[in-house]
Amino acid sequence: MPRSISDSAEYVVVGAGLAGAATAWQLASRGHQVTLLERSTPAAHDGSSHGSARIFRYAYPDPFYTRAVLESKRLWDGLAAASGTSLITPFGAVDYGPERNPRLLASVLAGEGIEHELLSAAEARDRWPQIAFDTEVLWHPGAGVIDAETSVNAMVALAVGHGARLVTGWELHSVERTGTGYRLRSAAGDTMVAGNVVISAGGWLPGLLGQLALPAGFLAGLPEITVRQEQAFHFKYRESDGGAASGAGGWPTFIHKAANIQAYGLPGGRDAGLAGQKVAEYNGGKLIPSACEQTGEVDPANRRRVVDYVGRYLPGLDLEPYAETTCLFTNTPNEDFLIDRVENLTVLSPCSGHGAKFAPLIGQWAADLATGAGTVPGRFRSVTSSALTT
Repeated sequence: MPRSISDSAEYVVVGAGLAGAATAWQLASRGHQVTLLERSTPAAHDGSSHGSARIFRYAYPDPFYTRAVLESKRLWDGLAAASGTSLITPFGAVDYGPERNPRLLASVLAGEGIEHELLSAAEARDRWPQIAFDTEVLWHPGAGVIDAETSVNAMVALAVGHGARLVTGWELHSVERTGTGYRLRSAAGDTMVAGNVVISAGGWLPGLLGQLALPAGFLAGLPEITVRQEQAFHFKYRESDGGAASGAGGWPTFIHKAANIQAYGLPGGRDAGLAGQKVAEYNGGKLIPSACEQTGEVDPANRRRVVDYVGRYLPGLDLEPYAETTCLFTNTPNEDFLIDRVENLTVLSPCSGHGAKFAPLIGQWAADLATGAGTVPGRFRSVTSSALTT
């Protein structure tokens, strides 16, 4: 039987992935009454924040994002201290390939005072013989791997510790405007009343936009949001003569941008038994209308491309994957995030495959915007939002 939760929450946050959990934590820590709604469970396996392996890195061609990583890292450190949990494991990162422009990345890091080295391909191969570098290489040791699921659970726990309420198994169907706020309805017919709403629905956002009581002008000004069902493959480490390259400790994270493929890799963590490197083609998955349409089936053509890539560029890995999975990338055309507000409803989509490292900062930005305590960078807002926001 549908439930009606009659007490009104000051803020309802929809979606307990990295961004939603961070926003709920920020709001609750400021003393606001918060309810966090999740369609299944926090860091759900069919969302974008599950598992233990996301790249944390500073290297961006745009200094804006590098500076944002620095700001985010301070918040990550505070989160780790507050939760008593290690959330980022240092591995360092290498960036290379004819389309990656390591020299430009190095200049950005130099401008922000971030430790790095620019190596020739030969120097890099001497240091990491398990990788067949094809250009000069940027190395920055401050990079690492985020444990996404543990991070979500840490932020949810802190939010609850500050008085937030977590409601699981509550799948949002629609949001209706009322005289004093909003009424949210679930797919099962449950209702909840809120003065303010933050939608952090990840890959489900495209299917929800028409059900959120958003003004037509605001909707028209939003960027196109696309969803891909990505694939990731785990390859076991080969034993090397000296043993330095075998095991996660000998492997950095990497981004390799060649003319025919953009690939990335990182130690796979718990996701596949700590036995190998997680490797994927960036934006190599099929487009789907929303997360509701994901199948969880791996595309054989994508598997072949990644296996061929490993055979050519990663001699330190076994050639066949021992595990594979699918995940969701929710993209905007220019890979900027979407953090926007109209009336008392905030839409939050830190997406495009690189949002995880910014999660605590995104939560801070979203909480500032939702409460009116601050603003977010203009690049994350639509051109019409300022005229429509009350």
